[in-house]
Amino acid sequence: MDIQTSIDSGLMTITINRPERKNSFTNAMYTAIGDAFAQASHNAAVKVVLLKGHEDCFSAGNDLGDFVNNPPKNLDAPVFRFLRLISAFPKPVVAQVQGVAVGIGTTVLLHCDLVYAASTAKFSMPFTKLGLCPEASSSLLLPQLAGYQKAAELLLLGDMFTATKACECGIVSSVHEPAELPAHVQGQINKLLALPLSSLLTSKRLMKGVNKAPVAAKMAEEGELFINMLKQPVAQEAFKAFAEKRAPNFAQFEQHSK
Repeated sequence: MDIQTSIDSGLMTITINRPERKNSFTNAMYTAIGDAFAQASHNAAVKVVLLKGHEDCFSAGNDLGDFVNNPPKNLDAPVFRFLRLISAFPKPVVAQVQGVAVGIGTTVLLHCDLVYAASTAKFSMPFTKLGLCPEASSSLLLPQLAGYQKAAELLLLGDMFTATKACECGIVSSVHEPAELPAHVQGQINKLLALPLSSLLTSKRLMKGVNKAPVAAKMAEEGELFINMLKQPVAQEAFKAFAEKRAPNFAQFEQHSK
């Protein structure tokens, strides 16, 4: 299965398991991971959720082939449902990031409570390079975490950046050598599991409360714009260029707009 889940001693582990496609997400995977978070929210046997990929890849973002053939048509699409579920998830979410985290592979981390990355991990949010806009309320959350200038550099340019920079920008809690990462993550999870759930739930609700309505509103605003931009010639050219392994020609649209 492309999304694997297991529950053991209060911990639900959600593993993105599509290594042959660099853990890129399909609509079916968004539905499955959304279902996992929905289940974990109400399951008394789950106290903490661990979200992870593989040693060489957390997630390359959307599977562009599936995304082009089955684009989200409204805010009820599986990708937006998943983002709403994880953003409102009441229990602690820990992310373990190794390899690349692209697009939603990075923005989803903004909704996790503890994020630990390997020193070799690489991140990017290449929305502008695809003729699109930010999603997952990243246009709100990232400036809050990193400050406007750092957020603008990451979201406007869309370049790849290191785990160290991700940590400096508040996306990642701390960075560890690849061989040491799993043990550190497990140690932090064990600390959470030893604490009373009522304290964890209340503390998270207090921290997230001030942003609850703004995050939901920004996520909806971004989603509507994202859906519309997917239909435009600029995005179509970006996807076509990606498939053809060439640089996109955005200049043609600038000329037509003059």
